[in-house]
Amino acid sequence: FEGKNLIWICAEGFSSWALDETKTPTLSKMSQEGFVFENFYNPIWGVSTSDGEYTTCTSLIPKTGVWSFYRSGSNAMPFCLGNQLGAMGYSTRAYHNHTYDYYRRDVSHPNMGYDYKGYGNGLNVTKTWPESDVEMMELTIPEYINDAKFHTYYMTVSGHLEYNFSGNRMAAKHQEDVADLDYSEAARAYIACQMEFDQAVQYLIEQLDAAGILDDTVIVISGDHYPYGLEKSEIDELAGETVEENFELYHSTLIIWNSAMEEPVEINKPCCSLDILPTLSNLFGVEYDSRLLMGRDILSDSEGLVVFSDHSWLTEKGRYN
Repeated sequence: FEGKNLIWICAEGFSSWALDETKTPTLSKMSQEGFVFENFYNPIWGVSTSDGEYTTCTSLIPKTGVWSFYRSGSNAMPFCLGNQLGAMGYSTRAYHNHTYDYYRRDVSHPNMGYDYKGYGNGLNVTKTWPESDVEMMELTIPEYINDAKFHTYYMTVSGHLEYNFSGNRMAAKHQEDVADLDYSEAARAYIACQMEFDQAVQYLIEQLDAAGILDDTVIVISGDHYPYGLEKSEIDELAGETVEENFELYHSTLIIWNSAMEEPVEINKPCCSLDILPTLSNLFGVEYDSRLLMGRDILSDSEGLVVFSDHSWLTEKGRYN
């Protein structure tokens, strides 16, 4: 992927349970194309979204009891892809469609090398709860799509809890679309929220295609954490089975997709959100010091390792609870 554009999305509440061929067809299709990671896990950490985003973007484990992403704003972060690709001539932008300084992203994200905008700081999305991912795409894509080379990072918000149709604008927007699902209200509302995200990604792909640069752009998507706004029984509903809570609750989907890939590449070894940054760094031909990242390139011959906040772990050979 050296020289290609990169759009990297950390999606609020996104998980494998959001994939539905009818309701979220774009995400479902992408999850079966490109690189297909059969054993990807997205462990949760103490500061939910912020720690999940921090782990994804930095390949570092957050420190308990503090906002690690905000704290990182006073450290040099040379291996973040905003800094790395910016030094290689890319335009580098980051967007979040909720309040721009929530979790102090106004500190952490510029420090990763991004020209950062959120609501209240240049991204004028309609103020609802939660805000629309589709609208964020409509407003931001024109800012970079004509650049010679670009790397754009998004932290979405449409998939946020609470999962109901009375207090969640995105769920209410798609309520009629999920009325046929034989689920509880919360499970239907979760799928409805993810429909907004799915349509945002579909719009993104359409705009890249219309600009003639779809083949030259890589799209990466993973969640910040599993949808803990759902009760366990509601997660079991979506899964169609009783989900084991120590490991499989965190089993999720990582999408690394490029339209020019002729067939899917399946990877079965265990991997996790810590591994995304080193994997992308190698795919894009970026040099880095692997000793200063906690994850491993998933596509290398290194053994898979997933660690969890309670010190549980799993590998191809076994697991420890």
